[in-house]
Amino acid sequence: MVFKPNYDVEGAQSAQAIQHELWPLGEIDPKNAKFPCCLVWTPLPVVSWLAPFIGHVGICREDGTVLDFSGSYFINVDDFAFGAVARYLQLDRRKCCFPPNLSAHTCKHRYKHAEYGTADTWNDALGLTIRSFEHKSYNLFTCNCHLFVANCLNRLCYGRSMGWNMINVAGLILFKGHWVDTYAILRSFFPFVAVLCFGIYMVGWPFIIGSLSFSLLLIGWFLFVTYCAQNLLEC
Repeated sequence: MVFKPNYDVEGAQSAQAIQHELWPLGEIDPKNAKFPCCLVWTPLPVVSWLAPFIGHVGICREDGTVLDFSGSYFINVDDFAFGAVARYLQLDRRKCCFPPNLSAHTCKHRYKHAEYGTADTWNDALGLTIRSFEHKSYNLFTCNCHLFVANCLNRLCYGRSMGWNMINVAGLILFKGHWVDTYAILRSFFPFVAVLCFGIYMVGWPFIIGSLSFSLLLIGWFLFVTYCAQNLLEC
């Protein structure tokens, strides 16, 4: 028979108590821009016209308020930059780690998570990230909105993981996100289709090669800075 130390039992009970205290979330309400505990996405002007998979992301509080990092030393609150939300993905708070103490971690990154910065609630984690990014310079290619959301998810240890970065945040909303409505799909892809048709008409098929090269260059850059040159992300 294996006996668990008393502090482990108490820690587990405390963690369970925290989980039971998660109050019900309100309904997702696109009309009033309320997306409780969601990741949200909207296309970027010009950039998304050439690469429609690139966009602007944010994360929402428990009451549905959208937060996004859209400029140096500045966090938007309830005013999503670059337009209304086009896609969203609601996250499960039960997949987060809210440890009241070191022994009560429900994730396997106990010490790393504590050093990174833990929180008691979803909103607390977002608040800690806001205070951190209020002192950072914005850069589309390094210190951007995706990095802000990744920092939030790492503080939450969402999915019991602390490996969130620009790439997997983008992949999460790209492959699992839900469209708000048909109009959101149109405004996300119509500019790209229009630019593509105009480019082919004016330049010909070389325009497609140029557009594809631009997309591959962007993907290659973000892969490089995320996995090979992480020092560039220290904004």
